[in-house]
This record gives sequence, C-alpha cells and structure tokens, in this order.
Amino acid sequence: MRTILNLIWLVLAGFWLALGYIAAGILCCILIITIPFGIASFRIAGFALWPFGRTMVDKRGAGAGSVIGNVIWVVVAGWWLALGHLVSGIALCVTIIGIPLGLANFKLIPISLFPLGKDIVSTDEAFGAR
Repeated sequence: MRTILNLIWLVLAGFWLALGYIAAGILCCILIITIPFGIASFRIAGFALWPFGRTMVDKRGAGAGSVIGNVIWVVVAGWWLALGHLVSGIALCVTIIGIPLGLANFKLIPISLFPLGKDIVSTDEAFGAR
C-alpha cells in the first residue's frame, strides 16, 4: 500500500514539493553561512518525494543551536514551504481519493517549519524504538 500511495503522491504533489525544497537548498548552499539549512532542505526533499512509510523523530543532542536555526529558517524559507504544503493539502482533500495525500501534506508542515533537530526514519524503526 505504501508503494501505491507513494507513486500517486509522486505524480500529484511530491515532485513539485521536492523541487521547492531543492530550490531552497540550492539557494541556502550558495550562501556559505546557511549551508546547514541547505542540507536540511535536501534531506526534507527526499521525504517530500516519498513520504509514506517514513516519519520524523526528534534528533538526540539537538540543542539551542537548532532552536535558533529553526527561527531563522521559518523567517527565510519555512513559511513559504509550509504554505505550499497547506495549499496542496487542501486541494488534495477536496477529492475522496486525495484525502490520504492531503493528510500527508499536513504531516509535512511541522518539518517544513522546523527542520533542524529532526531525523527522518522509517515508520518501522520509529515505532520499534519506543
């Protein structure tokens, strides 16, 4: 089921959202000081491309640096990406078939706003660690 949902996601929303994250990552990597944001953006691009079967968890040892970085990220690029997820999520929830895809879009909003201090892992790994 994950594969089918991921393929439908890729066609309807994932490709375009991943392009947005890649564009933000390239822009952040051009500026030397924002390279950690670029790396986080590229990591999230893979999650936005293939979200079903994976989830985000808090990274151990993430401290004040990630909090400060997340505040800067929200101002610079995070709210644009979150708005993209919100708009495409609402558009996908209009149809009955698109509701799981819209919910996946809403699942991506927190990591698009606060990417630092998070890890993306498979759902089996996340629930097995508890």
